Amino acid sequence: QVQLVESGGGLVQAGGSLRLSCAASGRTFSDYAMGWFRQAPGKEREFVGAISTGGVNTYYPDSVKGRFTISRDNAKNTVYLQMNSLKPEDTAIYYCAANYRHTSYAPRDYDYWGQGTQVTVSS
Repeated sequence: QVQLVESGGGLVQAGGSLRLSCAASGRTFSDYAMGWFRQAPGKEREFVGAISTGGVNTYYPDSVKGRFTISRDNAKNTVYLQMNSLKPEDTAIYYCAANYRHTSYAPRDYDYWGQGTQVTVSS
């Protein structure tokens, strides 16, 4: 089992920044690719980005590319999501997720999920 706990959400004005953290415990963190997803009310869960086990490779959808950055610190068992130039449409609950070895954009491929943290961007 891998336990994931997100933090860092909150209310921010459009154009502002937030950094989310996801602390992992349980199994060997460096064995897991990590993903970030978000879900707004009435919408499906959306891929926000992913990072490989060693942190060398990152992947983003066009909607956040150039604004969001994923990083990880395997010594601290933590993955981060730096969000800049936030827009009202970024408002959602943000989740981190862990998948053994492989990155993926599909929520179904991830085995472990955090409880989520709310991000609200005001216009």
